Amino acid sequence: MTRVKALLLAAGFGSRLHPLTEIWPKCLMPIGGVPLLEYWLAELEKLNVQDVLVNTHFHSEKVQEFLEREIFKDRVNHKYEEQLLGTAGTLYENLEYFLGNTVLFIHGDNWSQCNFKEFLNYHFSNRPENTLMTMMTFRTSAPENCGIVELDDNGVVHGFHEKVLDPPGNLANASIYLLDPEILELMRDRPTATDFDIEIIPELLGKIATWENTGIHRDIGYQEALKLAQQDPLPQLGLHHWDSWLKEFASHPIHEYV
Repeated sequence: MTRVKALLLAAGFGSRLHPLTEIWPKCLMPIGGVPLLEYWLAELEKLNVQDVLVNTHFHSEKVQEFLEREIFKDRVNHKYEEQLLGTAGTLYENLEYFLGNTVLFIHGDNWSQCNFKEFLNYHFSNRPENTLMTMMTFRTSAPENCGIVELDDNGVVHGFHEKVLDPPGNLANASIYLLDPEILELMRDRPTATDFDIEIIPELLGKIATWENTGIHRDIGYQEALKLAQQDPLPQLGLHHWDSWLKEFASHPIHEYV
C-alpha cells in the first residue's frame, strides 16, 4: 500500500452561499456549531492520514488562522493561491508534494458521512483490476445538478454526464476520489487543465472504480443543503479538538444565520 496524502480544496468564493460568505468562508461554515473543515481534518486523523494540504484563497486569512492551530501544526499544510487555479490546477500546482503517493482528493464543501475506512480498503484491496482511481458516488434527488455516472457490471465508470438535463440515472459523482500515483504522472502533461471533473475524468473512462456512500452526502455550497445538514447526526471529533479557537468560534455571528 502506498502512503496516502490528502488534498482538501477549500479556496472557493462560495457565491451560492452569499451573503453568508461576506462574513465567513464556505469551508468553515458551521454544522452543529463546528466548522465543516474541522470534521474533515478529524476524519483524516482517524484514518491516520498524516500529510494534508489545504488550498486557500477567499477569506484566506481566516482559513489560515484556523489551520495554524496547535492540533494541526505537524500534519496540515496550507497553500495560498493568488488566483484560483481550479480543481485540476491545484493538483497540478502541487504535484511535487503528492508524487509517488495515493491522493485522497476532497472537495471541501462536501458534508459526507460514511465508513471512510471501507472506502480506502475498497480502493487498495477490492477494486477491479486495471482501474487507476476510485470515485465515491451517492444517490441524488437532483441529478440534473450533478455529475451522473454510468457503470459497467464491475462498477467501473463507462459514461459520465456533468450537469445535463435528463441524465441517465441518479448515481452521482461525490467529488471525493482516491487517485493512484499513475494519475499524478498523467497530470504532469496537463499544465493548462483547471477542472478535474470536466477535463480529466472523461480521459479515464474505463479506469475509474466506484464506491457508493449510502450514508450522508451533501454539497453545503447551497444554503438549503447547509440548513439540512444542521439536522444530521454529528460524528465525534475527539476531545483535543476543543481548543481555544473553537471555543471562541462558538460566539461568532455566523451561527445566527445558519
